[in-house]
Amino acid sequence: MNVNLISYNLNGIRAAMNKGLINWLKEASPDILCIQETKAQPEQIDSKAFYKLGYETYWYSAKRKGYSGTGIVTRIKPDRIIKGMGMEAYDDEGRVLRADFGGLTLISTYFPSGTSGDVRQAFKMQYLEDFTNYITELRKERPKLIITGDLNICRQPIDINFPEKHETMSGFLPEEREWFARFIELGFTDTFRVFCDQPERYSWWSMRTRARSRNLGWRIDYFLTTDNLKPNLVNANILESIVYSDHCPITLDIKS
Repeated sequence: MNVNLISYNLNGIRAAMNKGLINWLKEASPDILCIQETKAQPEQIDSKAFYKLGYETYWYSAKRKGYSGTGIVTRIKPDRIIKGMGMEAYDDEGRVLRADFGGLTLISTYFPSGTSGDVRQAFKMQYLEDFTNYITELRKERPKLIITGDLNICRQPIDINFPEKHETMSGFLPEEREWFARFIELGFTDTFRVFCDQPERYSWWSMRTRARSRNLGWRIDYFLTTDNLKPNLVNANILESIVYSDHCPITLDIKS
């Protein structure tokens, strides 16, 4: 059986729902939807709208209201839901939500951004190392992983417009890309690049410069799978035409 997953940074779930997200979800009808940047507490989210489409919802919100947060919306009942990495600094921001389905573990994650200055960039770099350690330990118990979400890093020059102009910007710093390369070498597959080697395929565009209409984007949203799942991959894509956020959804089809 093929399972269809979609991941989407909504940049505010309430705003996206007001723009018609549920109508799109009804049409897209994924088995599982992973959400990042909910910017809402669970009681502020109209979960009934998802229930009516046959989904169960799981939310992990930041302590700070209107900030960060992750979610998993699923028609396949998970065996277990685990919130956080057990690290207070990140868990207070609702950055990692885990769901176990049989022998498969799915993680919806929202990596920190470093664009606001040196303090948050340092926080981001520490997160990268701590997340790596968390995943390394998790794999000893759960060797089949799907990691999805907004990683706030373009992995390679092909993943960003005019890469030479962005090498000093958070999200495309050499040290961030070096971390990403090391992470992939641990035994992970960037699923989109299995099926598409084309440039100018992006998942986020700045709202400040009409970047989307000119396709001056960044690919910072990913489905990463452990290499042992590579034979199960069916397809992966980016849905650039879907506009409920400054990001767009990404998809993964995988054999269960």
